[in-house]
Amino acid sequence: MKIQIKKSTHNNDLALWSNLKLGDEKAFSQLFEKYYSDLVQYGNSFSSFTAKVQDCVQDVFTDIWIYRETLNNDVIVKAYLLASVRKRIARHQERDRIFRKSTTVDAIEFLFDFSIEHQLIVDETTSFAVSNLNKLLNDLPARQKEALYLRYHEGLAVEEIAETLEVNYQSANNLLYRAILNLRKEWKGIIVLLLSLFTPIL
Repeated sequence: MKIQIKKSTHNNDLALWSNLKLGDEKAFSQLFEKYYSDLVQYGNSFSSFTAKVQDCVQDVFTDIWIYRETLNNDVIVKAYLLASVRKRIARHQERDRIFRKSTTVDAIEFLFDFSIEHQLIVDETTSFAVSNLNKLLNDLPARQKEALYLRYHEGLAVEEIAETLEVNYQSANNLLYRAILNLRKEWKGIIVLLLSLFTPIL
């Protein structure tokens, strides 16, 4: 069922993308409304300058509309948008020096803090376990943490993560594998809890 839903979403996105390329303003607006919040949240994971992040997201959509006729036909729309926002933030970082870290796309530090929802905590033991889980997740190397974010928060498949991070499939898969391996080294029970609190995308 999950695979069917994901395939349906991909097909719907491609239909909107195709119509956008033909100058359909309604299709453009639908994609904007569908992904704006996710893109801003992702952008905020690289910076606390929310207004600048919002500008980056809007700039991405502006460029998409202006250059719509030159866009590739067959894309994974959500991954394409996430990658575009990531690159736009890197350019702002280099141009305006509003970010404090390195100026390359690969070296942007992923600042998102994982925080498991408290309503999922049913007792004191689980509360302690979840606190440890949050700490372990947030202590992961930034690149691994970003891969987990894209997998479990954005619901991307491995090939979509690869496209977003601009790496090959194996590199994206390795990032996820190393992240889980690092968690497992610290706490053997982490995987069971992780799978119980997140819904992986097939």
